[in-house]
This record gives sequence, C-alpha cells and structure tokens, in this order.
Amino acid sequence: MSLLHHDVQRESFGVLSHFRTELYASMTARADALFDLTDALLCADGPVKTLVGLALAPEHRRGHGALYAGLNQGRLDVDRLRRALVSVPLPKAADGRLVLALDVSPWLRPDADTAPDRCFCHTYGYGDNKHLMIPGWPYSIVAALETGRTSWTAVLDAIRLEPGADVATVTTAQIREVIDRLIEAGQWQAGDPDILVVVDAGYDGPRLAHLLADLPIEILGRTRSDRVMRWPAPPRVYSPEGGRPPKHGGEFVFGKPDTWGDEQAVTVTDTRRYGKATAQAWDRLHPRLTRRSAWLNHSAELPIIEGTVIRLKVEHLPSGGDPKPVWLWWSKTGATAADIDRCWQSFLRRFDVEHTFRFFKQTLGWTRPKLRTPEAADRWTWLVLAAHTQLRLARPLAQDLRHPWEKPTAPERLTPARVRRGFRNLRPKAASPASAPKPGRPGPGRPPGSKNRHPATRHDVGRDLATGQPYQRPTHYKMGTKPRRTG
Repeated sequence: MSLLHHDVQRESFGVLSHFRTELYASMTARADALFDLTDALLCADGPVKTLVGLALAPEHRRGHGALYAGLNQGRLDVDRLRRALVSVPLPKAADGRLVLALDVSPWLRPDADTAPDRCFCHTYGYGDNKHLMIPGWPYSIVAALETGRTSWTAVLDAIRLEPGADVATVTTAQIREVIDRLIEAGQWQAGDPDILVVVDAGYDGPRLAHLLADLPIEILGRTRSDRVMRWPAPPRVYSPEGGRPPKHGGEFVFGKPDTWGDEQAVTVTDTRRYGKATAQAWDRLHPRLTRRSAWLNHSAELPIIEGTVIRLKVEHLPSGGDPKPVWLWWSKTGATAADIDRCWQSFLRRFDVEHTFRFFKQTLGWTRPKLRTPEAADRWTWLVLAAHTQLRLARPLAQDLRHPWEKPTAPERLTPARVRRGFRNLRPKAASPASAPKPGRPGPGRPPGSKNRHPATRHDVGRDLATGQPYQRPTHYKMGTKPRRTG
C-alpha cells in the first residue's frame, strides 16, 4: 500500500512538473516575472485582495515593478498553453464520458472609463437582487466536469467577448477548437462515448447542435418554460386537392399538458437534497425555425433539428423555495431511461462551474487588478487558469492544513482553497524553470509635483453594433422632437 502511494505521488509530481515546464515555455516575454507571479498567486496567504500584495509573498522574488511589467509587457503563447491544458489528466463521468460545461463570467469594470473594449454584462441578483447591465469584460469559459458533488472543474479555455460580437458564433468556434484539441491530445478516440456539452438557457441548444453536427458531441441545454416545440410531420397522405405536405406536426406547448401526449420514458429517482425527482422525456421534438434572428442569413432550406425534451420535477429545494419544473433539450433521439437520468444529473453538475468562478474571484482575485488594457486582462486571466490547473494536479499530493475551527476533510474531498494552503510545501519538489532575479534599481518615475501631460483616452461602453460598426446617431435626429403621448 505504501509503495502504491509513493508511485501515485511520483506520477502526480511528474505531471505537475511537466505542466509547469510547459507553462514557462508558453511565456515568450517577461517569462520569469510572469512565472513568479503565478507562484505568488498559488502560495500567498489568504485570498488575493490586491495585485501588488502578491509582491510581498516570498515566492515572488522580484520587485513590484516586475509584477506590473509582466502583465503589461509580457507575452503568452496562448495556443501552446491551451494544448497543455488538454494534455493533462481530465475528469470524466461515471461511464467514461467527457462532460463539458460552457458559461460566461463577467469581469465587471463599471468605473474604468480608460479601459477599452468594455461591453454591458448581464448580472444576476446584483445589489438588491436586481438583474443589471454593468460595463465589464465578459469571458466565455469551457470546463470539464467531474462526477458527483464537488467544487472541482478542469478549465480548458477562456475567450474574452468583444463588443458587438455574436455570442453564438464565438461559442460555436470555441467549442469546435476545444473538441479538436481534445481529439489531438488523445482525450477522445474513436469508439469512446460522445462528449456531452452542457449549456444553460442563454444558449440556443438546437442551433449549436446544427452547427456542430460533424463533431462527436451531444448538446444538452436548459430551455425556457414558455417554449413551443413541434412534433414530427405526419406521414404524407394523398389528397386529390394537392398541396404541399406539412413540414411540422402538432404543437408541444411546455405550459399546456394537454399537448404533451404520451412520454417516451419516465424515471423516478430518490435524491438526498431534492427528494423524489421525476423525469419525463418526449422523443423527436424540434423547434419551428423562421428566417429571423440567427437564421436571417441562412440561404439554404431551414433545417429540422430533432431532439429529446426532458421535464424534471423535484419535491423540494434545499432552500425551501417552490420547486418549478426544469425543461431540458437533448440533441439525441431514442432516449432510454438511463440516458434521461444521465442527462438531468449532468445538468445539475453544470452548476459546479459556478464554484470555480467564485473561487477565481474571491480567492485567486481574478477580478481584483485594476488593469487598463484588455490584453493585460487576458494575460492575468490565463495565469489564473494556469494556477487553478496546478492546484487540481496537486490535489493528490496536498495535506489538509485546516484551521483549528474547521472540521477534518478526507484527502479526496479537499477543496481548491485547502489545496492552495499546502501548495507552498509542494512547490520546492516541482519544476521551477524561472531564473533567479537580477539586481536592479527602480526608475525615477515622474517628478513629484509635475502634471500628467499624456492623459489616457476615455472609451464609451456599448457603442458598437452587432456588425462591429460604431453606433452613430442619425443626422435628422433632434432632441425633444418626439410628440407627447396624449392617450
């Protein structure tokens, strides 16, 4: 048993050292400063409150000037870092399937008037539980999920959404690139189960399934409770009156049970947190597409995208609120009872990525730095992703350094925050390719009392259209010309 444990530790240290070497190799400029900043992020005491506070960590062997110079002037080979993220061991579901979650997390910058490329980010329950649109940098993040309740995910990619960008187009390209890298790295091979991609209601699941139909993936997405789907078209019957045969069958209205008909399958599962969970599935349902919105410029005939609609109903919620049914759309047909249970349980695992976002922001300080340029924000984001990956790889090696008021935790149940406490003890045994700092002297800076003769440019928010062109008010528009309503 002891020899087996030592073999596991040796293998884990090898994987961690290899990733750290690849991380350093992806830093093409200011590599030593960026690598020391990553180590300081992993070994700092407590949550990261300020960026300059990381310079006080013993692992950051350089001055605070090198810290900012690394983010502002450093360079990262993002493609090589992306390949390194998919080459390490990834978590899989119980059936050996890769399950990917896709979501957008904003880096809010409401007061950064000098920061370009900001756009309005939709926030949930911000302030007095209000949904507000706040300026910031939204990032689309893809993560691999584990099975069972956990706060661990394997983040594989992050893309900053620029103002006016078509989110569906960016998301489709991002998923395709991630799947291609997974196949190239050998994480998926012919004969393996299809990769399951889980998205929330903000994504158009049928459109994603249509655009990515050539990939070995399944799309599972939550849909609104007021949607209307269509049954398959009935068999064509000869009519002496002629006419075109129908393309769609009857309506399947989510809010009208009399339109549902007989279920394809029904499963009932006893859960600890939600009580009895009942899942109903209806086969071969599709949305009726029209030439507007995303399908406006579709030149060919509009496709019929069939899938399985799943309705999940639970007895109670852990918060005590009123449980409302959850509607899911799965891109496959002919679902069995096992497929239905796998789908809704995988959707519940999608919320594990929210724990990752919270850890990024509250512990690693992802949104703490007041960076001016989006390029520096992208470098900092990738450093945070690389730090989180190192914590995941060090998970089998860390010890539970708990506080006196905390309960003991099993080694396999350690959270990312607890693994980070012990990373300082693991760092000397892992590869550290960064060179020692050279002695230097800080520059004189701007003389005291002198004025800033190069003020930063101010940038507007939300002034770009979806086409990428800046918004311009019509020349004939005049303030106060709209007639007053009298009725």
